[in-house]
Amino acid sequence: MAKMSLLALAQDIASDMNSDEFNSITDTLESVQIAKIIESTYFEMMANKNWPHLRQLTTLDSSGDSTKPTHMKMPENTKELHSVQYDGIKLGETRSRVQEATYITPDEFLRRSNNLNSDKDVVQSVTDFSGVSFLVKNNTRPEVYTSFDDEWLVFDSFDNTVDTTLMSSKTQCTATMSPAFTVSDSFIPDLPTEAFPALLAEAKSTCFARIKQAADGKSEQQAVRSRAWLSRKAWQAGTGIQFPDYGRK
Repeated sequence: MAKMSLLALAQDIASDMNSDEFNSITDTLESVQIAKIIESTYFEMMANKNWPHLRQLTTLDSSGDSTKPTHMKMPENTKELHSVQYDGIKLGETRSRVQEATYITPDEFLRRSNNLNSDKDVVQSVTDFSGVSFLVKNNTRPEVYTSFDDEWLVFDSFDNTVDTTLMSSKTQCTATMSPAFTVSDSFIPDLPTEAFPALLAEAKSTCFARIKQAADGKSEQQAVRSRAWLSRKAWQAGTGIQFPDYGRK
C-alpha cells in the first residue's frame, strides 16, 4: 500500500461501510466524523511509541536573558529529548569543542549546585522562573543539565568570557518530535509507507464501532495483525529490535 491522503483514507473507509460517496471530507457530517476518527487514531499510534522517522536533529532556544544564562528552552513540539551537545569553544579559538552534556535529576542538580562555593568569582547565583535561586559556574562549558518544568533545560555552567548566555547556535540535539495533523483533503499523515495499513485498519474498525455501531471482524483482524507487525518494525534505516540468537548459526 502506498501513502494515502486523508481524503483517500476517508473514502476507503466510507466505501467499506456502504456510506454515501463524497468528494471532500467536508461534504457530509459522516465524512467529517470519519476524518476526525482518522486523526485521533493517528495521534494514538504516534503516542504509543517513538517512531524513528520523527527523530531528528534540532537546537535549543537561548533564554536571551543574562539573568538566566544557563536556561535553554526545548522546541515546543518536542516529544522526547535524547541527547544534547554543546560547543564549548574558548575565546580566540577556531576549533570547535563540541561535547555532550549529561542529563541528571533535579535533586542531583541541586545537590551539585549546593556544593559550589558562592564566595568564588567563577560561581554565580541564578534565579529560576519559579523564583528559586541556585548556583552555577560561569567559567566553563556546560557538563550536565536538568529540567524543573519539562519545558526549560537548566545547565550547570556557561563561559562568560565567550557569551553572556548559552547560545542556540552552539547546541546540537537529537529529539523525537510530535507530528502535526491537518484536517484537509490533501494532507498525508506523517507515517512510513508500511504503517498506512495499520492506520487504515485501526480507523476503519473504530468507524464501524462509533458510526455504524457495529463491529467489523475483518477490520479488527487486520488491525491486530498490523499492530503486531509494527511492534517489531517501524524503522527505515538501522536494524530496529535486536533478538538474541543464543549461539545459533
